[in-house]
Formats: sequence, structure tokens, C-alpha cells
Amino acid sequence: MLKDLYEKYYYEGNYNCAETIIRAANEYYGLGLHEHDMIAYGGFGAGIQTGNTCGAVLSAVAVLSMRYIGSKAHESKDIKPVTTSLIREFNKRYGSVLCKDIKPQSFTPEYRCKNTIETACDILEEVINEYDRITSNNDRAKQGEY
Repeated sequence: MLKDLYEKYYYEGNYNCAETIIRAANEYYGLGLHEHDMIAYGGFGAGIQTGNTCGAVLSAVAVLSMRYIGSKAHESKDIKPVTTSLIREFNKRYGSVLCKDIKPQSFTPEYRCKNTIETACDILEEVINEYDRITSNNDRAKQGEY
């Protein structure tokens, strides 16, 4: 599970929420990002450093982009539905995707944003698994396997 990997980045590596999600997902999903590539996600932490969109959400969207965009987002039939599902699930669980709204619900001084990162891992994995299951079933149906 994706969630099994985050602690080594968040606690052992001392990365922020955005860095933790991208690093754990890079390992789990084999995204092929290099160390230098992942530095780009650092500024997304703490809601783009301003309490705006949660860094864990932003990195989760980046993971979806890496998985479902071939070369251009507007040419992908997949990126909008998976991103919509991810955002919908975050809104369901927190009522927002903004760090300033999420943090009061899940931040603790001892564990910092652990709860948000775990939730982001769960949501991201659920969205990917569900979407891949649906599209796989649709592909088999089109091929007459059903």
C-alpha cells in the first residue's frame, strides 16, 4: 500500500506533505521521477506555503498526471475524471482542499500533518484502483469479453 511508504519520507526524511506524497508515490507506482525532479514539489507544502490548496492534494494530482497523461493534459481522456474523483473525496472528508481548512481538522503538534498524508495516500490509491478497475472492465466489455 502507498500508505506503508510515507513514514520514511515524512519522519525519517523530514519532507513536507507534498514532498512526502510525491516521493512515496514515485517509489510505489514507479513514476520514474529523479531526485532533482522531486525538488519541484517542495514549494507545494503548507498549501503552497500560504494555506491555499493542500500540498498533499497537489502532489496527488501530480501523481495522477504522471499516470494518466501521455504528453498533454488536454489530450488525455483520463485526467479529468480521476482528478475530479480525488478532489471530490478530499472535499467529502474535509469539506475543503485548502490547507487552512484541513490543518485544523487533522494537524497535531506531535504528528504534524500525518493524518492528512495518510488520508491523501488512501484517497489517491482508492481513486487509481477504482478508475483502473472501471476502465479495465470497459475495455474488456468493448472487446466482447463480457
